[in-house]
Amino acid sequence: MKKHFKAAYLILKQKNKILLLRRFNTGYEDGNYSFIAGKVEPDENFTQCVIREAEEEAGVIVRGSDVNVVHVMHRNNPETQWVDVFFQSTKWSGEITNREPHKCDDLSWFDLDALPNNTVEYVKQAIEAIKNDCFYSEHGWGITVKKQ
Repeated sequence: MKKHFKAAYLILKQKNKILLLRRFNTGYEDGNYSFIAGKVEPDENFTQCVIREAEEEAGVIVRGSDVNVVHVMHRNNPETQWVDVFFQSTKWSGEITNREPHKCDDLSWFDLDALPNNTVEYVKQAIEAIKNDCFYSEHGWGITVKKQ
């Protein structure tokens, strides 16, 4: 039986640029770019998770009132299924710093229209969906389904 997980992602945005981090030494998608993100812990909601991860990974404080859900994805892998909730914020406090150099070897701003080639595939899909005002998508099910 597949395990089911929930994850929250934070898109920090300035004008047409987004913050991406390059995964390192994690055993999953190492060398590829993704967002600040993490598994939702027991007794934690998606908003609490994204607030916690922002501080743990990038050293910034975001408030729940300053994040908005911009996309939801149902993702299927060989051993797991995920519900991913993508939040976006243009407001935070503190200086962005790589607080987990043992898991991340780069934290950089990228233009939304010029993402690095080594961006995680489902993250690319989420970014495209967000750019096209598509609130829900599915990844890894063998079919492409996008719902407005």
